[in-house]
Amino acid sequence: MTADVIIVGGGPNGLMLACELSLAGIHPIVLEQLPQPSAEPKANGLLGQVVRLADHRGLYEPLSGSKEPPQPNSAYFMFAAMGLNLGLLDASPVYGLAAPQHRIVEVLQERARALGVDLRRGHRVAAVAQDEDAVTLDVTGPDGDQRLRARFVVGADGARSVIRKQSGIGFPGVSYDRRTNRTAHATVPADWVDPVTGALTVPGYGPILPFLPHRTDQGGFSYAPFPGHPPLVSTTEWDQPATDEPMTLAELESSIRRVLGVDLPLGPPDGTGPHVLRRLTGGNTRVADRFRDGRILLVGDAAHVYTSGGGPGLNLGLQDAANLGWKLAAVLRDTAPPGLLDSYDTERRQAARRMVLNAEAQSALTAPGSDTTALRGLFAELLGHQAVVQHLADLTAGTDVRYEMGGTEPHPAVGHFAPELVLSTQSGTVRLAELARHGRPLLIDLTDDQSPEAALAEGKDAVELVVAQGCDPAGLTGLLVRPDGYVAWASSSPRPDQTELAALRAAVERWFSPAVR
Repeated sequence: MTADVIIVGGGPNGLMLACELSLAGIHPIVLEQLPQPSAEPKANGLLGQVVRLADHRGLYEPLSGSKEPPQPNSAYFMFAAMGLNLGLLDASPVYGLAAPQHRIVEVLQERARALGVDLRRGHRVAAVAQDEDAVTLDVTGPDGDQRLRARFVVGADGARSVIRKQSGIGFPGVSYDRRTNRTAHATVPADWVDPVTGALTVPGYGPILPFLPHRTDQGGFSYAPFPGHPPLVSTTEWDQPATDEPMTLAELESSIRRVLGVDLPLGPPDGTGPHVLRRLTGGNTRVADRFRDGRILLVGDAAHVYTSGGGPGLNLGLQDAANLGWKLAAVLRDTAPPGLLDSYDTERRQAARRMVLNAEAQSALTAPGSDTTALRGLFAELLGHQAVVQHLADLTAGTDVRYEMGGTEPHPAVGHFAPELVLSTQSGTVRLAELARHGRPLLIDLTDDQSPEAALAEGKDAVELVVAQGCDPAGLTGLLVRPDGYVAWASSSPRPDQTELAALRAAVERWFSPAVR
């Protein structure tokens, strides 16, 4: 028997893709090597546009514990350990969601099982081969060796991806061996923590704001008191001597002394854990030379890794899954317009390249040395300009990525993630994010004459129509939203003309249905 899709890797990105496919009516098999979800602390939350994606799928509430919709950080953030005054902006794009990766996996696993995903733990892929019709996997599991076939296989199996390697997909990039990062859960002197601001005031040095990286000529330091967990203390240094000795809190204290020039006493963490105590040397920034090879596709760390660690990769990987899921489902249902699946590689490698720019620029600006300090001084002067802050905030959040949607002179909203709209419909008031929970294409019609619906004719079955009246949020009167949240068509005209309506028909044809002309 040949399955529709096998996803190799049951981490957050693989589970997210499994949920996206299930929403579109495709029930994949997920093969995960680990017998149980990993309790190892990795990413500590989500940042930027991915937080709004989580809201679109109803994941924000279980991850945040709040029934309120996400709100952007409109005060202060950091770029390369330099302050971004988000208060200069008309609207901040920087959203944050504090949730450890093991909790994200837990929530996505619950969602996947509720959607009927076949999750098989303790299964390791030993060999991969594809032909014109399917991909064959040799798998070792609790019941022994078996051979599985699927019309498509997705590698969500991390930076050392077996799927990527055995498919012959290149992984070009840069390896760094100069950086040493030390991280531990630890207690700090309670009277050094400001109860109002949360800042850690180190005698002889001064206050250090929580959650924000701090750079000196000797390295980097951060202090992150996540709710419900012991503080996470971290340093970064360059050109440290190699060692095979186990990591200790004393080693981290010595590193802090070199970075800050003063002592910070550390105690063992409270609670039962799991607790972080690790030393990482070196790093990689790499992007696969293609995210698709025939019937094999890559998402998450299998497709891209960054020197700055797991957070950026997770933010990007979850959005990979949202981009791929509906497209792959359309191919499997034989409803995909020509070239739809190829657009996954085009769009997501574009996003990955922006993350490379972000990661490498921040790495260069946090390196030690007086020359870097001088460069940072000049850069800090630029951060007083609203346009510079906006540019870097968009880069940090991922909102600077604009997909090519086709057409001539598209509306400014086209190609970007949809703005949050509060719509007044016959059924009551509803947020656009709530309408997006099922992962269907949406046509939001706020026009006076409801001409977008009429313009689609037979193609209207390809999208879900939402008519709202007496509402003109953000100057929009209509928008076509893809399942991944990106706008494929938009209008600000109360009565769109024939040119705009023709563009709407072309957008529906290009993305959702080849039969709407």
